[in-house]
Amino acid sequence: MQPSPDFDPVTAAKKLLREGRSGALATLMPGSGDPYCSLVNVATAADGAPLLLISRLAVHTKNILADPRVSLMLDERKPGDPLQGARVMLMGTAATSDDPGVRRRYLDRQPEADMFAGFADFAFYRMALKAVHLVAGFGRIVDLAPKQVLTETGDAAELVAAEPAIIAHMNGDHADAVRLYATKLLGAPDGNWRCVGCDPEGLELQLERTALRLPFPQRVRGPDALRHVLKQMAEDARRAA
Repeated sequence: MQPSPDFDPVTAAKKLLREGRSGALATLMPGSGDPYCSLVNVATAADGAPLLLISRLAVHTKNILADPRVSLMLDERKPGDPLQGARVMLMGTAATSDDPGVRRRYLDRQPEADMFAGFADFAFYRMALKAVHLVAGFGRIVDLAPKQVLTETGDAAELVAAEPAIIAHMNGDHADAVRLYATKLLGAPDGNWRCVGCDPEGLELQLERTALRLPFPQRVRGPDALRHVLKQMAEDARRAA
């Protein structure tokens, strides 16, 4: 089915991917190949690849270690009938990752996981996408390629490397701007919003378990360009206030 003219499926899928904090993980049982589904918390890498923190004691982890093929469904968790809301199904494979950046990005978004992230049976996993299926309402059912949903980071190494410092600076020195971004630019309720992520295409803002994606007006490759964009967006938010 083709999307309607006023609908951008790529933007919708990226928003679901970046704002998702939990989802349904489907794995395959060894031997029988029967499908097994479980609830997991999620985060994303700089390029948008899904990240998991799971225990080897869990059935889904045992399944992944036997067969890395997985599916992950994320939905927008809106009030009302969940079938009326948007959701994205991601297919691919999951593999363990020792990248410190994976650990940091996951715990920035799932801080309560810090208490067990160091347990011997837990490990971080990164999902390599093979296919994406978006359902965002009537006439809005679209298959997408992974490259359409993931964010190119090869030309933004400086920005990716500076992300921890950017997050600390925004939350420490510009908490008022972060709050304005959420409430005035994204229409979110007031609260102690914080910045939990930055990539070439936008910021991730979070209040408790609620996450919001703030897209940049243009692609950003380095900290200097980011400062200009954030300043302009802060001015826009103050005018809206």
